[in-house]
Amino acid sequence: MIETKVRVDGMMCGMCEAHINGAVRAAFSVKKVSSSHARGETVILSEQPLDEAKLRAVIDGTGYRAVSVEAAEYQKKGLFARFQK
Repeated sequence: MIETKVRVDGMMCGMCEAHINGAVRAAFSVKKVSSSHARGETVILSEQPLDEAKLRAVIDGTGYRAVSVEAAEYQKKGLFARFQK
């Protein structure tokens, strides 16, 4: 599973978050997408890496601006994750 974090400029409210989440879901096959206007970021979980250029175009197309994109292998953080080796 891949976790992609996008710094997004211009989000001001929950409706802004919903616009970005909906656009990402419509353009990509994702497991989860969550945006936060307070943190200015969108976090996306997907099975395959996302095309960064297309992701930037999708977010920029909503009227907001994708500032940076970082992707890394997702490590699930469960209740007992700190006890596992």
